[in-house]
Amino acid sequence: MLLGTFFGLAIGLVLGLTGAGGGILAVPALVIGLGWSLPQATPVALLAVGLAAALGAVDGLRKRLVRWRAALLMATLGVLFSPLGVHVAHVLPQRTLMTLFAIAMLTASARLLLQGRAASDDGAGEQVLEKNCMLSPQTGRLHWTRRCAMTLAGIGSVSGLLTGMLGVGGGFLIVPAFRQWTDIRMHSVVATSLLVVALVSIGAAVSALGSGAQISHTGMLFIVASMAGMIGGRTAAPRLPGRQLQVGFALLSVGVALYLLAHNWR
Repeated sequence: MLLGTFFGLAIGLVLGLTGAGGGILAVPALVIGLGWSLPQATPVALLAVGLAAALGAVDGLRKRLVRWRAALLMATLGVLFSPLGVHVAHVLPQRTLMTLFAIAMLTASARLLLQGRAASDDGAGEQVLEKNCMLSPQTGRLHWTRRCAMTLAGIGSVSGLLTGMLGVGGGFLIVPAFRQWTDIRMHSVVATSLLVVALVSIGAAVSALGSGAQISHTGMLFIVASMAGMIGGRTAAPRLPGRQLQVGFALLSVGVALYLLAHNWR
């Protein structure tokens, strides 16, 4: 139980600091650290990440960091596509799923590292580049175009598919995608990602519980600890530079993904 509490605190902290990584680190923590199967770990990871992200999203909304229209669009598509991911997860063998999980981690990490090297701290210097979704200089809000809407819808759809299939919140995809295709600054990206992760993860968790999944006492401790870790992460996040958070999370994800591959195929 102590190990589950420790992992939960760590997952919540990472999620609060980066807006990503909660789900993608929660599943390996439960599978490798606690010896659970992927079907056991998935609903606990989803509920822990979803509730922790909801706390962070409320904090982001209070500070006016969340791009809530973009978040709602992505979350809506995510909720619609997550059942398809659940169906795929029931068809594929667990070893295949875990391999896909590790590959997704490595891909997202590589993109984050490349963005971190190319960008100056907290996204400064990227404003001159033309991206699919741009902020209006006059209002500071997203300039909604068909290209922007389609980009955000695509991000939401893929994140929902991966949420259902792998039991992740989708933040590991949303954060680098937002950095790639929008000119929103990092701390706002994190806050927006948390709202999407909360809505999609809780929706997927409710679906899993409705299908008969159960949460043990250790799982409940993990969930509560994740929420406590989120509070600590959101408190510390404004004091830390966005670029270092981005690169640090990417390096952590690479290490976890490589370990996961080695553990899965040994």
